[in-house]
Amino acid sequence: MRRPFIAGNWKMNTTVEEAAALVSSMIGDLNNETAVDIVLCPPFISFYRISETIEGTSVRLGAQNMYFKEKGAYTGEISPLMLKPLCQYVILGHSERRQIFGETDGMVNEKIKAALAAGLTPIFCIGETLEENDGGRTGTVITRQIREGLKDVPSNKEIVVAYEPIWAIGTGRAAAGGQAGKTIGLIRSEIAGMLGKEKAEATRILYGGSVTAANIAEFISEPQIDGALVGGASLKAADFTGIVKQVASIKAAP
Repeated sequence: MRRPFIAGNWKMNTTVEEAAALVSSMIGDLNNETAVDIVLCPPFISFYRISETIEGTSVRLGAQNMYFKEKGAYTGEISPLMLKPLCQYVILGHSERRQIFGETDGMVNEKIKAALAAGLTPIFCIGETLEENDGGRTGTVITRQIREGLKDVPSNKEIVVAYEPIWAIGTGRAAAGGQAGKTIGLIRSEIAGMLGKEKAEATRILYGGSVTAANIAEFISEPQIDGALVGGASLKAADFTGIVKQVASIKAAP
């Protein structure tokens, strides 16, 4: 059994005070759901404040990005060594990093290897554009991203994978549960080919893209889907806790 996993990606939202208030408003409910791994990924500026609020709870912190060098003349970047004392997880390869900031599959691969070397667990994002989806190229794109992103990655390290179809991120147009489950099955098959069947079966693969409390059940009911990378809904306490509660309930059912 793969343990359910829910991560909230706050992106470039919330001031320090807003972030602290948001966590405070939902930490009680989140801490009660011990059957789900819960990770909050706020902006870097709120890390210290939030770490105080979640101390002693089951909720963990994750970063939204990092560079693959340990230190140096890389203005504005954060290194894995800087993150390690502060958090356990780091989102890598998000489509916004790829599309807006020009990150390539090769760069994402370097980041994944650097994160693992530092003892961080990557949340490795992959997904196709609307044009690629409509053109029937989802499988081709996903296969390339997996093979290049996980190239030379050791099989004994934990990696969480998040399938986020780009056409569903922030658009309100989520993929159908069956559609997402089928693609995630392909992802698991590709991981098996690279890192072995046992590793593939143990790897948690999430769905992301317009996930809400109203549609999470459709996704989490799919046997291949182990959780969600939540965007906008993670900025609303009731919505995010509602997602976590549903996941805990559905995945606990016999």
